[in-house]
Amino acid sequence: MHHKKRKVAFYTLGCKLNFAETSYISTLFPEDRYTKVSPDQQADIYVINTCTVTSEADRKCRQAIRKFINRSPSSIIAVIGCYSQLRAKEIATIPGVDIVLGTKDKFNLVSLLDRTNRKAQTAITEAGNIEEEKEFIPSWSSGDRTRTFIKVQDGCDYRCAYCTVPLARGRSRNAPISNIIEEIKNISSGGVPEIVITGVNIGDFGKSTGESFTEMLRQIENLEEIKRIRLSSIEPDLLKDEIIEMVAKSSKIMPHFHIPLQSGSDKILRLMRRRYTARLFISLVEKIRRAIPLAGIGADIITGFPGETEEDFNETFSLIDSLPVSYLHVFPYSERPGTPAREFKDKVKPEVRNERRKKLTELSKKKNMEFKLMNINSIHEVLFENRVKNRMISGFTGNYLRVEHPFEKGLQGTIQKVLITGINPSGNMSVKLID
Repeated sequence: MHHKKRKVAFYTLGCKLNFAETSYISTLFPEDRYTKVSPDQQADIYVINTCTVTSEADRKCRQAIRKFINRSPSSIIAVIGCYSQLRAKEIATIPGVDIVLGTKDKFNLVSLLDRTNRKAQTAITEAGNIEEEKEFIPSWSSGDRTRTFIKVQDGCDYRCAYCTVPLARGRSRNAPISNIIEEIKNISSGGVPEIVITGVNIGDFGKSTGESFTEMLRQIENLEEIKRIRLSSIEPDLLKDEIIEMVAKSSKIMPHFHIPLQSGSDKILRLMRRRYTARLFISLVEKIRRAIPLAGIGADIITGFPGETEEDFNETFSLIDSLPVSYLHVFPYSERPGTPAREFKDKVKPEVRNERRKKLTELSKKKNMEFKLMNINSIHEVLFENRVKNRMISGFTGNYLRVEHPFEKGLQGTIQKVLITGINPSGNMSVKLID
């Protein structure tokens, strides 16, 4: 019996890890039965990989689900991932949703679809207990073909008061280093200029296999086909001196650190159940700057956490203001079901959360400008991306500054030595190629 190939489209919301996992799941679809199409095209099956980190994320997920149902009422709609794990029943009641799979069940999507040929009367729901999950599924994705995100760790054993990630993804676990190296070798046969190490809590790497984060980095660094390694965010209490020293010495690991600080007030950090004080963050920034004067240092901040007074906020503001941080990612606090902080008293009004977010976003622009000015007249290596816009080609330096250069043939996907000469009207760095 010869069946027509079914068209499947993937749509991803949320973090880089989700993109890596979507990418991996899409490789599980046998090519003799399925054809991948873009989510803008007509498909027989739409797969939506979801996120639940904020209420805004939930809203975007519901919006996306509705958009695909309305656009293509006869297609099969599969909703998978973190939001599905935590809100499976809710999603299953949306008319038009056929399959709802949680965090671990999403990897069995193909076998379910093989048995499902038409719209379901009631949605098939599988969101098993993630708390006990020990299996680690490695994944990777490549954005723009110059950068590949590789998943080395999943889940989290931290219990921060505001966060649903451990509820959605389970306990911290990772693959053995040897598997990760194999995985990277498979991906990089075509040569991958840069890989980004991702996970939910990557500093925790090695916990489930008795190995260490630095050992993993060392082994990846030894792979000839890998030219650049970038780290995604690392918890302040897990950013050990040996990691900073390793980055300082390495020609391959990029001098770019992203540290989820969340607050500069020790009172708020305690309420959030974070595992460090503001003092630790200060010492990390100082250590990084001493070891790598031009390192990129980004931080995450949550504003308006329950109990955050004007005074607490000002502590955060002046802490960041006093430090050579390169940029911030700022999030207004969002109430999440199932988290302790939801029950906390002294809620901060949403408009005050946003007010504070604006102030920090302005501060971020100022810090970023200081960082850009600090880098003028310094020499860097840039990985040029494939995109060409307004006859300009752009890419990132190791310390995460976006640079632009007039398009020249042969620059795409290559690593070039440049002198940073100034700042373009677009806000990106202008550079001169050095031979």
